[in-house]
Amino acid sequence: MTNRRNFLKAASLLTVGGLVSGKVNATTQTAEVVKAKKKIGLQIYSLGKELYEDLPGGLKKIKKMGYSTLELAGYGDGKINGIDMMEYKKMTEDAGLKIISSHVNPPIREYTKENKSQIADYWKKTADDHAKLGVTYLIQPGQPSTRNTEEVAFVCEVFNEAGEIVKAAGLNFGYHNHDFEFAHVVPGGKEALFGRQQKGDKIYDLFLKQTDPSLVFFEMDVYWAVIGQQDPVEYLENYKDRIKVLHIKDRYVLGQSGMMNFGMIFKQFYANGRTDYFVEIEGMPKGQTQFEGVKGCADYLLKSSFVK
Repeated sequence: MTNRRNFLKAASLLTVGGLVSGKVNATTQTAEVVKAKKKIGLQIYSLGKELYEDLPGGLKKIKKMGYSTLELAGYGDGKINGIDMMEYKKMTEDAGLKIISSHVNPPIREYTKENKSQIADYWKKTADDHAKLGVTYLIQPGQPSTRNTEEVAFVCEVFNEAGEIVKAAGLNFGYHNHDFEFAHVVPGGKEALFGRQQKGDKIYDLFLKQTDPSLVFFEMDVYWAVIGQQDPVEYLENYKDRIKVLHIKDRYVLGQSGMMNFGMIFKQFYANGRTDYFVEIEGMPKGQTQFEGVKGCADYLLKSSFVK
């Protein structure tokens, strides 16, 4: 009886152990499935120089964190931060990631009739290079000089021309905001002015109204919109067909500042039928690395029920 009792006890413990082990494995597998299912993008600017200390290894780290798509920064003359674009693409694909977007800026801030053709030439070269890379979006993140409504109107004219050039290469031309686009301008003004009571129109609103929807889309940086005293959800509601991509950003790591209502932002973005967005951090507190920040952002999104 004693042997039988000991045998049954041992068998029972083995069974319970197996069930517990099974639950742990199932939980781990579920987490991996969730990570694989969610589509999270990263703007590589977030990692700065840290990424280039070991680019192949860094890209693999990004994939392991749960990111699946990338938005490039640092383009110049057929290279990304001095690395041949096709070589960069191969390293990215070897890591299991896909480049779908790139931030690029013409080397001119003040647009004039005299340099308009120079800007067009820049877009032709840039669009051709990125068409070979296979991206979907080509996005300008730098704001040209916009001190009054006349300058804004001319910038929109240049944006439309850039959109035509980029579209001819099979890509989509977009514009990325910071906070200054929410300043106001007036006809003949000498500078754009911030403040809720300022006269005139917001630059961002004029960009939306005066660019061709078939040629120019917008990548809204939701953090900079909030810094500019705007509600990104309201813009997403009012411009469903224009704002096609987002920069998901917080003061540092996502969800830690209390400034951003990411739940409502994602809800409206998905309701608009959009899915492409990129995490971006512009810096981390002293003593914390960019890689730590990027991982913290991925962890936040992976565990958030409002992220698909």
